[in-house]
Amino acid sequence: MITKQLISPKSIVIVGGSDDKQKPGGSVLNNLIDTGYKGKLYVVNPRSEIVQGVKSYNNVDELPQVDLAILAIPAHLCPDSVDILCNKKDCKAIIILSAGFHEDSKEGAILEEKIVEIVNNARASLIGPNCIGVMTPGYTGIFTKPIPKLVETGVDIISGSGATVVFILEAAMQLGLQFSSVFSVGNSAQLGIEEILKHLDETYIHGKSAPVKLLYIESISKPEMLLKHSISLIKKGARIAAIKSGFSEAGSRAASSHTGAMASPDKAVTALFRKAGIIRCYSRTELVTVASVLMHRHPGGNKVAIITHAGGPAVMLTDVLSENGIDIPHISGQKADELLAKLYPGSSVSNPIDFLATGTANQLEKIIDACENDFDVDCMAVIFGSPGLTQVYDVYEKLIDKIKKCKKPIYAILPSTVNAKDEIEMFKEKGGICFPDEVQFGKALSTVINTKEAITDCQLPPVDFKMIRDVIKSSDSGYLHPEQVQKLLDAAGINRAKEAVVDNIQSLKKAVKDIGYPLVMKVVGPVHKSDVGGVVLNVTEEETLIIEFNRMMNIPQTKAIMIQPMLSGTQIFIGAKREDKFGHLILCGLGGIFVEALHDINTSLSPVSKSEADEMIKNLRGYKLIQGTRGQEGVNESLFNEAIRRVSALCSAAPEIFEMDLNPLLGNARQVIAVDARIRIEK
Repeated sequence: MITKQLISPKSIVIVGGSDDKQKPGGSVLNNLIDTGYKGKLYVVNPRSEIVQGVKSYNNVDELPQVDLAILAIPAHLCPDSVDILCNKKDCKAIIILSAGFHEDSKEGAILEEKIVEIVNNARASLIGPNCIGVMTPGYTGIFTKPIPKLVETGVDIISGSGATVVFILEAAMQLGLQFSSVFSVGNSAQLGIEEILKHLDETYIHGKSAPVKLLYIESISKPEMLLKHSISLIKKGARIAAIKSGFSEAGSRAASSHTGAMASPDKAVTALFRKAGIIRCYSRTELVTVASVLMHRHPGGNKVAIITHAGGPAVMLTDVLSENGIDIPHISGQKADELLAKLYPGSSVSNPIDFLATGTANQLEKIIDACENDFDVDCMAVIFGSPGLTQVYDVYEKLIDKIKKCKKPIYAILPSTVNAKDEIEMFKEKGGICFPDEVQFGKALSTVINTKEAITDCQLPPVDFKMIRDVIKSSDSGYLHPEQVQKLLDAAGINRAKEAVVDNIQSLKKAVKDIGYPLVMKVVGPVHKSDVGGVVLNVTEEETLIIEFNRMMNIPQTKAIMIQPMLSGTQIFIGAKREDKFGHLILCGLGGIFVEALHDINTSLSPVSKSEADEMIKNLRGYKLIQGTRGQEGVNESLFNEAIRRVSALCSAAPEIFEMDLNPLLGNARQVIAVDARIRIEK
């Protein structure tokens, strides 16, 4: 739980505070003093009576009641101190800066567990251990620098890494980005990123709370909590951007199906972020640039006016925006002609609007007013630097004034970080946010505009729940027998090819009379049938049927032969993979051998909504094959969509499903039908 004492303490003690400002205990005390903490401040240091002008106590037993304790003492001393603070001093918030806990050793893990037990029993809050601390508008409880300007409507940031949050703050402050709170959760012994985000959601008031939340995540331990409160925050009007580090895998995990080989924990993270509406970033620069875009009004669409006095940067910005599907509309007509007449000869208003290196603040004002009132654009990107010949205070003052007054968002790209350094500092002091690089800005703006809203409508098709549960209960862990697979597909309403599984000539001939020629023969047993010669297509008569049956039964691991009617259509694929803590990943793509050859796969987190399934299909690189191309019949997208959602519904009814392959399904304009399926369960 997050107590009010953690957010706005009326009294703070630094246990291990010192006069040495190069040590965590001394630095955090110095930061509290320098930033004007208004509450009561205490220190525990047995070697000094006064530390940095603050009264010091010999031990925590001597302290009066205190709201928040910040510990900067050796790990082995922390449990006893926390016990006294929580149980004798009514302390309801603990921040432990010290390292040496579960990240260090088994002994450290035991110390950490003791502290958590004490804090939980006292119904107090614990941040850390092994963190840099917390900053809120009420206090600056960190031992590092820089100290950003804190305003209630700035940005909230939660980080699993102390050093990383320091570097993020440095990068953000260069852009003029302001902060509301900073939480470094360290080991997340009690409170992790998910719990802090939950608190920010439950206390969020649109227009008063920080509108942007930034996350640096090293591991997601509670994906359901993260998803729930991210969606809730975004529905209330907030925006969230996050880095999830550790997305590469040093080696692929052993997997026995197509789905298992392609699904990964990072795909689960991407799917969760997409479902929640979280903007995923991959670097500190990208994170703070996206955050800076989000701190502006959201553009009503994707039409951008580029206003510049330098041609090259405008061309590069146009390139990156266009490449990412952002519209740079051509501007023409009477209003455009009227604007052009107010600019120097040689200027252009066609978009980019280039008012030359000699352009003035007055001309910039006229251009912005025209974009605001006369032109069909949704936002403006203004590029204005300095060759170092003159000062540009008047331009930047006009720009910050227009940013505050215009309804359409205006993004200031100010590349002259040396020549116009003083002017840029003035711009930021007046509340402006600026971007030094037009390409980085363009990528961030594109990401923001192209990110879909959180997905909340996930109604799944109906399934025969009783039949599904009966099959699961009667089956052991491992791959299900084909007859059990057929029952699950039927119960889920997934269209499948008529088939029979046989292990002798007599039953083979009987099954063929029911199914008819032409037909397909497949081995039952080997995982990758094609690799062992275990698939025969277009069998049209009995002689071939018997020859191939005898050959295939001798393939190692083969238990029986499955026969199906020979169907036609585009080969497509649907799969599912249970990912620890996240639930099921649902995958789709082109089927057959193309699954692994092309890796043209899209993924969503179950339950999959209709809109998510549509997006999965349409974003395939091979989507033109789904549509039908060069005379080839396409796939019925509505039926493909339904099949994806029925797989999701099956997984919801049977969480024991560990891996599932429908590969291939054959799709045409009339039907989407599964011709091969494997399901592995783990109870």
